[in-house]
Amino acid sequence: MGATIAEKILGAHAGGRSVKAGDVVVASVDFAMLHDARATNALTRIGQLGAAKLPFAARTAFVLDHYSPPPHPEAANIHREMRAFSAAHGTVLYDIGDGICHQVLPEGGHLTCGDLVTGTDTHSTTYGAFNAFGTGVEGTDLAAVMMTGKLWFRVPETIRVDLKGRLQPGVWAKDLTLAMLGRLGAEGANYRAIEYAGPAVAAMEIDDRMTLANHAAELGAKAALLEADEKTFAWLKARGAREPRPVKADPDASYCERVEIDAAKLPPQVARKHRIDDVVGVPEVKDQRIHYALIGTCTNGRLDDIRQAAAILKGRRIARGVRMIVTPASRNVYLQAAREGLIEALTLAGASVEAAGCGTCVNITGHLVTGDGDVVISSANRNFKGRLGNANSEIFIGSAATVAASALTGHITDPRTVEGGEWRPASKAA
Repeated sequence: MGATIAEKILGAHAGGRSVKAGDVVVASVDFAMLHDARATNALTRIGQLGAAKLPFAARTAFVLDHYSPPPHPEAANIHREMRAFSAAHGTVLYDIGDGICHQVLPEGGHLTCGDLVTGTDTHSTTYGAFNAFGTGVEGTDLAAVMMTGKLWFRVPETIRVDLKGRLQPGVWAKDLTLAMLGRLGAEGANYRAIEYAGPAVAAMEIDDRMTLANHAAELGAKAALLEADEKTFAWLKARGAREPRPVKADPDASYCERVEIDAAKLPPQVARKHRIDDVVGVPEVKDQRIHYALIGTCTNGRLDDIRQAAAILKGRRIARGVRMIVTPASRNVYLQAAREGLIEALTLAGASVEAAGCGTCVNITGHLVTGDGDVVISSANRNFKGRLGNANSEIFIGSAATVAASALTGHITDPRTVEGGEWRPASKAA
């Protein structure tokens, strides 16, 4: 019997063993990430265990992205501790404004195909866009990785998702992930890996592949894995990553479930208020008025997302009564968007562009405070009641294209119905 990508990567990192779903292994980790919202637990555990030396510290990144900027003294003190710890032990440090953890790790060349990467965030599944096994862990687990370079795993079963065709202009990986959530439910992939494959994946640029892998967290997935191709190799090489070790599933690999979606027939999708798996086509909610529009987060704050928004809003103004916020995923994304004139276009349209970070997504920094009855259309990843701090407001989730089109009209809008809404990135390797 053949092996899935997840089985192959975990087996390779467990001493080159042949493993199958359900096995428990102790595996060597290639890189680790600790962000500021989980730092206290990890650093406390290291102190309690009396670890004087941390051999894995140089392969660990500290990322100050959730409390960015710190909203209270306690958060500022966490940052002080992380900076001091990083200086003492030699960890990689991404400070306030550098970017969101899931963007800066691949941007910084810290991972490559075939890697095993752990991070203190559920959306560490993002690294699967690069044919790596990326998974979220808690602070105690991260402390163990920093001290030993190893962690135990139960090898997950794998769901195979074959994506036929090619997405229509105006339809994005975000819409595919929402369609998956509508089909499988928010717990439909609990502790399973997802393999995404097929012509629709091959046609995607890297930004969209990262969205595809990122959103697997909302399905409960342990990891999301894409096969590598020339686009992957070129992107990683341009950022100084190590030599890739691409991993493919065997033709006779065993899957717990197989899903097939015709991407060419998929219209823009939206998750309705309070449930990420209550998903319908955008036309079904086209009369829903909005008050806020948010583009950004670790899911959809990349350059192509911002390019799409600018294609819709350049030379126009957002609807009266709508406040729009754009949060680039990293400083590098912001700078490139500025060089291309996208920041100016969005600002002139009435949007506010923030420094890179997670604070708005999780309502830590208070940059998007909703009133009772307010409706938000967001490209973020979660919309449970109270996500933005007010249980009496409503959050709808859609692609950056849908968010921008909705900001323009003042109600949830199919991007294919507005000028610029069918913008598609030119194929590029890096």
